[in-house]
Formats: sequence, structure tokens, C-alpha cells
Amino acid sequence: MKSKRLVLHQSRSYEDDSQWKMAGNTETIIHKVVALILAVSIDLSLFYASDFVVIRGVLGHFTRLWVSAALRFLALTAVTLLILGDFKPILIRFITVYSLLPAVFETGTKLFYHEDTQCGQLADLRCWLMSVGAMVGAALFWEITFPDTNESAAGKESKQKSRALLIRVLRLSKPDYPLMLGALVFLSLAVIFEMFIPFYTGRVIDILGGQYQQSEFLYALLFMGLYSVGSSVSAGCRGGLFMCGISSLTCRIKVNLFEAFTKQEIGFFEKTKTGEITSRLSRDTTLMGRTVCLNVNVLLRTFIKTVGMISLMMSLSSKLTFLVLMETPITGLIQNTYDTHYQRLSLAVQDSLASANTAVNEVVSGIRVIRSFKTEKLEFNRYDDRLMDIRALKMHRDMIRYVYLLARRLTGLVMQVVMLYYGRLFIRSGHMSTGSLVSFIIYQSDLGRNIRTLTYIFGAMLNSVGAAGKVFEYQDRKPEVSTDGKLKPDQLKGHVNFHGVNFTYPTDQNKTVLQNLSLELKPGQMTALVGPSGEGKSTCVSLLERFYEPQDGEILLDNEPLKSYDHRYLHKKVAVVSQDPVLFSGSIRDNITYGLPECSLKEIQEAARKANAHDFIMQLHKGYDAEVGEGGGQLSKSEKQRIAIARALVRQPQVLILDEITSSLDVESENKVQQALANCPNQTLLVIAHKLKTIEKADQIVVISGGRVEERGTHEELMDKKGSYYKLRENLFTDNGGD
Repeated sequence: MKSKRLVLHQSRSYEDDSQWKMAGNTETIIHKVVALILAVSIDLSLFYASDFVVIRGVLGHFTRLWVSAALRFLALTAVTLLILGDFKPILIRFITVYSLLPAVFETGTKLFYHEDTQCGQLADLRCWLMSVGAMVGAALFWEITFPDTNESAAGKESKQKSRALLIRVLRLSKPDYPLMLGALVFLSLAVIFEMFIPFYTGRVIDILGGQYQQSEFLYALLFMGLYSVGSSVSAGCRGGLFMCGISSLTCRIKVNLFEAFTKQEIGFFEKTKTGEITSRLSRDTTLMGRTVCLNVNVLLRTFIKTVGMISLMMSLSSKLTFLVLMETPITGLIQNTYDTHYQRLSLAVQDSLASANTAVNEVVSGIRVIRSFKTEKLEFNRYDDRLMDIRALKMHRDMIRYVYLLARRLTGLVMQVVMLYYGRLFIRSGHMSTGSLVSFIIYQSDLGRNIRTLTYIFGAMLNSVGAAGKVFEYQDRKPEVSTDGKLKPDQLKGHVNFHGVNFTYPTDQNKTVLQNLSLELKPGQMTALVGPSGEGKSTCVSLLERFYEPQDGEILLDNEPLKSYDHRYLHKKVAVVSQDPVLFSGSIRDNITYGLPECSLKEIQEAARKANAHDFIMQLHKGYDAEVGEGGGQLSKSEKQRIAIARALVRQPQVLILDEITSSLDVESENKVQQALANCPNQTLLVIAHKLKTIEKADQIVVISGGRVEERGTHEELMDKKGSYYKLRENLFTDNGGD
């Protein structure tokens, strides 16, 4: 009963809160409506009052304009403060633009054209409505072009980040600036030539419609032809130079990103999916290079063309030009709304595509497992789900685009109808000729498209830097395992010490793999690590290779921390051969000398002989130049293992690590490898093996269990103790054993 009462009480409290919030919202809406009605009434009264003052001759025309602007500003500000109670910065700017625009427009018209507008001379309701529409449009344009500096922190940070990324991409194009400069010159020429074609089209119409004069007609046709040819040639040169710049930039971006990937620590590749990496390298870099540069091309071309066309339109009819420009704030508002939603959905589509690529890569790399467990249907459904997510996002994005295109075209259509109506009036009054109106219509259709492009293109550039953001995020990432060491001693003994090492893998922070592990590897000795699988043996090898950084403790090489050694020097002196070696497509020679192109053929053959690989290599058709295939697919596992051993030995390492390599070698190869290693008396050898005869020969056997050193000593010493090693001998070590 108590619980029921409590639930009822909470439910009633929730309902009361909801009703209170609804009442508060309703009251706020009522206040805003009242403020709007009162503001409109006061503004209309002041509009007619200013006309009365002019008629009575109390004030001059310009004095009346600016006094009226001041009074409107004060009156609207007072209404806002009295009814709404607060005064936001956006409202101040809106009222300022709304109040001052008529005075600025009338003054400018008088100064530049020495005439008064019809609405400037008398006041009626139609003039007030036109004035209000123009002022509201100008205020909206101001807010879109120069957004509030006190906008929300998240939105502000997002826009600043987009602009910073765009500037960074442009700076990345610095080597291509000569190409871009040449493209800009041809772009300017193409635009100038193209702008005059409609002008001479109108001239031809006027000549044909009036008294025909052949010389003027041919003159106009000649210039139309010259401008057309010049525009086409310049546009072709501009496009070619821009495409060369785009190709160069894209290649540079791919190389920089690939270099950044190769410098990351091993943990990064364990946490980052392969599909995401390949998507960034293939798709995002291309999108980043093409979209940004193409948008810069379109932006410059459109801007120059727009400025030129407005100048020519002003020469044809200043009044029609001002009328056409009223479309700009409406287009800007539509474009700003569209960009906000489209950018968010574009980023979501990019992430979904990367997820789908990951699913494909996992299937291709694990096809044997999928086939053995017969999970083809499961993987098909998983990939289908990813594609359905992409399809849903794209449909949502495309729907927004369709609505945007519809609104944009309706706006252009309405403006064209209005322009034709006033154009007819101007022709009848003698202010324009028919040819001038035709030229103006051609300019207007092109200008409307250019203004829409200008409002769109900057948003598109910000959208394109979404891909750039992903690329730069990886490019700027600092590897958690530093490779900035500088130490390169001439002589290296190979004395290794693990001091109190604690370690957990980045992908599983809850499991401690090594716990206060201390271990010493002496030069000229062979140390064998033994123990159950998953207890930390291979982790010791990974830390010694500096694939990871221990959380606590340190690893010393000749009493110097591993991180203080030069990266290339360290991996030449510390070499590892794993149980499943990786070979790269290319020749056997390339794989043995991988990373050491200065090796001579004699050194290569010597290393191959030590690894018992020389004989089978010479039996191949091309010998050391024979191709190994992708991943070494044309070689057997034993042959791949021996080439990997030769690749390690050719470096003449001071510390050699063999991680369970004997499981892939026959008895003869194993014996020859061991004999070759025995001929390096000063080398530090670390072995992980499950074959008893390999372990018995070690100078030191270290038993690792639970991430700690449980026992250490020679084979005989550990057998006499009858401890962990004695039990492992019976359970794990067999002559044919494996991990």
C-alpha cells in the first residue's frame, strides 16, 4: 500500500510539474505575441507620423529619415524591455538593422543616383510592408553571415574547428600554390569573358528590334564569338590546373596519413578496426582532397562572377538589381538550415561506411573460420544490417536535400515572376529597353544560381572538412609508445633486465598480465621461458620489442632504458622470430633484407645457410629472386619459418628472440639452426618453446605463472626441486609438443 501511495504521489507530482511547465510556456508565448502586436502598431504609427511631419514641412527629408530611425529604435527597445523583461544581444542587433536600414537606403540612393525613391517621398501601407520585408530580410542575412559571438559553446567550438580544419587543408596545399595561382588567373579570364556574353546578347536583340545596322550587328556578333572562345579556353585551362593540384594534394594527404599510421603503437591497431583505417586511407583522403579544392575553385569562380554581374546589372537597372538582391537573405536562411542537418548526417554516413568496411574485412580475413562453423548466413545478415543502416541514413539525408532543393527553386521562381512584372513596368515607362531586360534576365538567372552557390559552397566546404577532421585526428595522434630515443652505442653487450614490471594490455585494462616481474638475460647465454599458455611469456617478448610500454617498472638494455635507444638501432640489435612469421609480397631477397637494403648477396646467403634455407632457395627457378606471393603463400610453413630466421640473422642482432619457432621446423633444420646459434657466443638468446630437448639446452630456464617468475635455474636444478617445472615437464613438454 505504501509503495502504491508513493507511486501515485510521484505521478501526481510529475503531472503537476508538467502542467506548471505548460502554463509557463503558454504565458511566455502570450507575452511574445503581445510584444509583437504592440511593436507592429507603434512602428506603423511612427511610419505615418514621419510622413505627416514631412507634409507639414516641420523637418527636412533626410532629417526626418534619421529622426524616424532613432525613434523607431527607442520605441521598439522600450516595448521589448517592458513586456519581455530581457534584452538578448540578437534582439538588439535585429532592432538596430530594422530601424536603420530605411534611412541608410534612402540616403545612399540620393547620394549615388541623385533621386528619391517613391516610398521615400510618400508613405502608405504597401510601402510599409515592402520596407518591413526588406528590413527583416537584411536582419536575417546579418545573423546568418555574422553569427552571434555568444552562441552556445558547443556550436561555436564546432564552427571554429571546421574553419580551422579548412585553413589547415589550404595550408597543406602550399606546394601546389603555383598551380592554384595559374588556375586563378585562367578562372578570372573565363569569368570576365563569360560575363559579357549576355550583355552582347541584349545588344543583338536591340539592334534587330530597332533600325538594323549591319556594322553594329557584326561588331556585336564578333565580340560574342571572341568572348565565347576565350571563356571556353580559359575554363579548360583552369579545370586542368585545378585537377593537377587536386591529384597532388590527395597523394600528399594519403602519404602523410599512411606515415602516421605506421608510427602508431601496436595497441592502436588492436583497438582500431581495419575497416576504419582502410576507409580513412581510401575514401576520406580522396573526399578531403577533391571536395575542398573543387569547392575553392567553385567559390572563387562564383564570387568573381557574382561581383562582376552585379556591376553590369547595376548599369542596366539599379532598381531591379536591389529587388533581385532581396532573395539573398531568404536563400541564406534556407541554406544555413540545410547545412546544419546535412553535415550531421554526412558524418553519420561516413562512420556507417567504415563500419560496413570493417565487417567485409573481418569476413575476408576469417573466411576459413566462417566456413568451418557454417556462419555464412549470420555474416550475410550482419553485413545486410550495416547496409540497411547506411541506406536509412542516406534516405534521411536525401530527403532533406529534396526539401531544400524544392524550397530553393520556389524562391527563385517567385523572384523571377516579381522581376518580370517590374521589368515590364520599366519598359513601359522607358527606363529599360527590351534587349536590356533580356540581358538582365540572363544575368538574374545566373546571379540567383551564383548566390545560392555562394551560400551553399561555404557550407559544403565545412561539410567536406568532416572527412578532413577524421584524417587529421589520426595524423595528429601521438603514439603512446615513444620512438624518440637517440642512443646508438658502437658496442652493445645485450644485457637485459626486467625490473618490477607491471603490465596490462590496452584492450583489457582489467586484467594484469605481468605482476612485479623481474628477469635477467645475460650475454652469451640462452634463456628459456616456460609456463602455461596465457601466463605472460609472449608479453615479455612484446615488451622487449617495445610494442607496448609497461605501466610500472622498467626494462634495461646494458643498464639503459629501452626507450632511450634509437628506434631503428634497437630493432636491428633486438630481433624476433615468431611462431607464425609474416612475409611480404616480393622476392626472397627482399624479405631477407627487409629494412636493410644495403645488405650484400654474400651476407644474405650466409644468413640463409645458418637458417638452413640456402639449399631450398637455390632449387627454386629464380633462386633468391623468386617471388614468395602475397603473405608468403607460395612457400610452405617450414620454408617461411626459415626465411624469417634468415631475416633476423642477417641483422647480426645482439639479442635474438625465438618465439616457438621449432614447431614448424623438421629435425634437420632445427639442428642446423641451433648449431648456427651456438656459433654466436656473445649473443643473448631468449627462447619460448614446448619441446623438451630445446629447453634442456638452455643456460637458464624461467618458469612464468600468473605474470610472475615462479622458478628459475638449469634443467637439472629445477628437476631436483620437483616444483612447477617438474610438473610442467610431465604436462606440457613432449617431443612433438606445441602450444
